[in-house]
Amino acid sequence: MLSGTVPLETLVPDAPEIRSFDIDPVRLPEVEMLHWSFEVAAGDVTELYPPALHPTLPPMAMIVAWAVPESPWGAFRLAQLRLSSRSGARPRGFLVGAVIDNAAAGGALSDHWGLRARTGQVTVERYYDAAGVEVAIDGETVLAVRADDPEPLRPNDIQFFGAMHAARTPAGLRLVQFDSTFEVTRTERYTPVLEALDAGAWGQPRLEPTYPVVAYGAQAEVTLSRLRFATRPDVSAFEGAETLA
Repeated sequence: MLSGTVPLETLVPDAPEIRSFDIDPVRLPEVEMLHWSFEVAAGDVTELYPPALHPTLPPMAMIVAWAVPESPWGAFRLAQLRLSSRSGARPRGFLVGAVIDNAAAGGALSDHWGLRARTGQVTVERYYDAAGVEVAIDGETVLAVRADDPEPLRPNDIQFFGAMHAARTPAGLRLVQFDSTFEVTRTERYTPVLEALDAGAWGQPRLEPTYPVVAYGAQAEVTLSRLRFATRPDVSAFEGAETLA
């Protein structure tokens, strides 16, 4: 099993600070979600990950977008770029970067869940025959992705995985495990189309998507769970996993 080779502080020099893990779960109703997966060039793939994580083969870039109509911080739209990985034996998405259109929501996600997100313009659209996401920072497009030809699925046909976020904690720099629960009411599969990606603007200029794999959409009630687990970034999760107080 391959392991990452680059220190987490090099990959994520601006990791947010989490001062306390004592937070109640947050419920987000009627969230529109879109997800794309693309294979990425596998040369030197271990240099995209910290030692705690194991790249999948083939490695994949995952684009995750949420349109949230209601939250404690107001409506927001969030786009994330993740890399497929395993933490120990479990599949996880390693957060590369994120953009959000609501600064208050972005601050809360960073402070409580280690989800660092730049403020920008995020458009999430869904029509009867297609869906799409566009992201811009300071007026410059950094992502444009499309999902065509929807095919309805059953709500339980899609499996959601947690993510690993770099964060500075009272115990030091850690990868915190971000888990959400989903009560899904609608799902569909799409044909994925990547129109534009400025990988450097997301924090990893070496990331190069090569082949579209899958896209899907869903509507769900999402609950942001309290953080319960973390791992040291310099060793495998088999050695460095920790339970958070």
